[in-house]
Amino acid sequence: MFKEIDDTIAAIATPPGEGGIGIIRVSGVKSVELVDQIFKAGNGRTLSERRSYRAVYGKIIDINKDEIIDEALCLLMRGPHSYTKENVVEIQCHGGMMPLKRILCLLIDKGARLAEPGEFTKRAFLNGRIDLAQAQAVMDVIKSKTDASLRVAAGHLSGQFSSHIAQIRDPLLEIIAHYEANIDFPEEEIDAIDNIQIMEKIHELQERIKKMLSTARTGKILRDGLVTAIIGKPNVGKSSLLNVFLHSDRAIVTDVPGTTRDSIEEYIDIGGVPLRIVDTAGIRQTNDKVEKIGVNKSRSYIENADLILAIFDGARPIDDDDREILHLIKGKRAFILINKNDLTQLWDESDIKAICPDNKVIHISTINEKGLAELVKDIKNTVYAGNNGSHASEYVNDIRQITALKKADQHLKDAVKGLDDELPEDLIVIDLRSAWEQLGDIIGDTVSEDIIDEIFSHFCIGK
Repeated sequence: MFKEIDDTIAAIATPPGEGGIGIIRVSGVKSVELVDQIFKAGNGRTLSERRSYRAVYGKIIDINKDEIIDEALCLLMRGPHSYTKENVVEIQCHGGMMPLKRILCLLIDKGARLAEPGEFTKRAFLNGRIDLAQAQAVMDVIKSKTDASLRVAAGHLSGQFSSHIAQIRDPLLEIIAHYEANIDFPEEEIDAIDNIQIMEKIHELQERIKKMLSTARTGKILRDGLVTAIIGKPNVGKSSLLNVFLHSDRAIVTDVPGTTRDSIEEYIDIGGVPLRIVDTAGIRQTNDKVEKIGVNKSRSYIENADLILAIFDGARPIDDDDREILHLIKGKRAFILINKNDLTQLWDESDIKAICPDNKVIHISTINEKGLAELVKDIKNTVYAGNNGSHASEYVNDIRQITALKKADQHLKDAVKGLDDELPEDLIVIDLRSAWEQLGDIIGDTVSEDIIDEIFSHFCIGK
């Protein structure tokens, strides 16, 4: 059982820095009363006298110093028709840190408590306005980096993802209820349970879970980004490729080997896929102490990246350094890019296939950008493989959701095995209810308070 909410919280809801508007959000039973103590409307009427959904112009005043802090608009939203289902007041003032801090301090002096990270959204969840999957989606919307990641987050926030969970959970509860009725009231005339039909229904639910789990890799990539390392020898076009993707001169490009000595990381939107792309130091034998550190980091990225773009200079004959890099990427998720196809090519693909028979080879030019459209298409296919028919709202994008779905699936497998082994009905129900509870953890119906606190601790203050 969650603790009762009986206090009023306040926080700055806009990012640090200077801007046209800054917002302080206040929520709780005394939010209107507290703001009335520091806000004087232009016509003299208090917020307490006004109806909900009103924007009121006035001034924030420090009464103790008889000092005007700032002009402001106060937006009044009475519960339960507000973000938190509590009385909410949002104070819009000028977007500088000093007026925002002064106003927040005034509210705390009057009795408000500084909100914890994510506490406004946490209250929206605890008060039943949104479920846990929707609450988590709030930060996903804020942090989304492409249209595709925004569509997934918006699908979760709107409740569509939770609806997919309910389509598994509700039929499962019907099965549980039927079994429990049979166990608790054996003398009643309850329809006999056909174990074959029950197993068929469970298999249908498992297929739904399997379909959702198949989206997990795509969902996590769209949420967190695909860690992509550009690797290769010095002067093969690694930094040029990064600059082409970014449409800017982010990385220094020269004909001097070893220009890039450290890794450069950027987020890039590639056909709707967020790439956390890393331009690494050129891999070669070197006695330069600093460059050697960069080369070692490049090798570590080969081991840890989700995708590798291995780029080679097609205008120069293949050498031992090239072959070493091919051996490093063998068996990994990597595209082999033969750069400078605007020049005479001196590479034979048979040399590549002898070492990396399963990796796709794409001929590109960072000068005229030939071959890059094919590369973008292949990156998208890698991310969306097998999920083109899935709606964005089905995508699982969180490790906690993935774990819960896998555990639910395992409990359903155990239930089917129990039915097959003709175990007692009360033992079957244990597995079915465990699966139901795991699915409930995703939307917050059965999750513990400790897990709730952990989830919201990663939110920003003011949200």
